[in-house]
Amino acid sequence: MNKITTLFQNRQRNIVSIYFTAGFPQLNDTIEIIKELQINGIDMIEVGVPFSDPIADGKVIQASSYKAIQNGMNLKILFKQLEAIKSKIQIPLIIMSYLNPIIQYGFENFCEDCHKIDISGIIIPDLPFEEYINEYKFITDAYDLKMIMLISPKTSEERIRLIDSNVEGFIYMVSSAATTGIQESFDEQKQEYFRRINSMKLRNPRLIGFGISNKETLTVALENASGVIIGSKFVSLLAEENNPKKAVQKLLAELK
Repeated sequence: MNKITTLFQNRQRNIVSIYFTAGFPQLNDTIEIIKELQINGIDMIEVGVPFSDPIADGKVIQASSYKAIQNGMNLKILFKQLEAIKSKIQIPLIIMSYLNPIIQYGFENFCEDCHKIDISGIIIPDLPFEEYINEYKFITDAYDLKMIMLISPKTSEERIRLIDSNVEGFIYMVSSAATTGIQESFDEQKQEYFRRINSMKLRNPRLIGFGISNKETLTVALENASGVIIGSKFVSLLAEENNPKKAVQKLLAELK
């Protein structure tokens, strides 16, 4: 069974998923970061593929992406790194990538290689939902990869229900229609969005991302979702500490 499915079926508490950019701060930090996150009880990990034009990302993740590219990170190297730790990872791994690197690699080749190293899901923020359904869903299904779709405060109820009825795994609730980033708190408008989506009683669990950075934002998000995704905050700590173990410990301390 897919590890994402198992995670949500067996969960006893809210889910915490962490995003980081592969190849940052150093090219070979990927393995250590994943190991540290798993050891410290993180439920799921999103590994970002660096891209030269990351339109959905804020300054922190953009900077990490540029540095990772300078370090030489690409999909081929990432797959080799993940292959090396495949047998030691029990939690779900998700690859987050823009569409261009995947097309360059070959969409089916990408999915096949993900399957070989036990990747559970993929997020492609610039892949339109209709294009996914018409051109790619049969491929991801064949390799048991959950396609995680994003919704935002601007997504209509009709479209949210359409997405919910056509995907499995979980729905990624973007807290803002803007790019990723760190927020100290969520205003009433964002909280109302969280409550609105919660009241829709969707089939899929929902994780809230974009802006989770401290105990306050974590608590508010968990009131109306199955879990959270933390990205920019962790990437900024990796840049600050330049040490995966210290960055993980500092993140967990700031969320308590």
